[in-house]
Amino acid sequence: MEEKMTFEEAMKNLEDIVEKLEEGDVPLEEAIAIYRKGMELSKLCHDKLKDVEEQLTQIITEDGKKQEFSIQEEE
Repeated sequence: MEEKMTFEEAMKNLEDIVEKLEEGDVPLEEAIAIYRKGMELSKLCHDKLKDVEEQLTQIITEDGKKQEFSIQEEE
């Protein structure tokens, strides 16, 4: 899998795969290969989002100390 692919590129490829599979005129063997590639792209997107989430959970304060970042839900 292309690890250097950006999140946006992976999402575009994933959207193209979904479109192609939704058309329904893909031979079964090709559909399975396309589906497998889609699953790999989905995992790549998930991993990239998880990395960004981990980066955002800590903020460096002005004095250089790491501080947990949390989003508080409004009640």
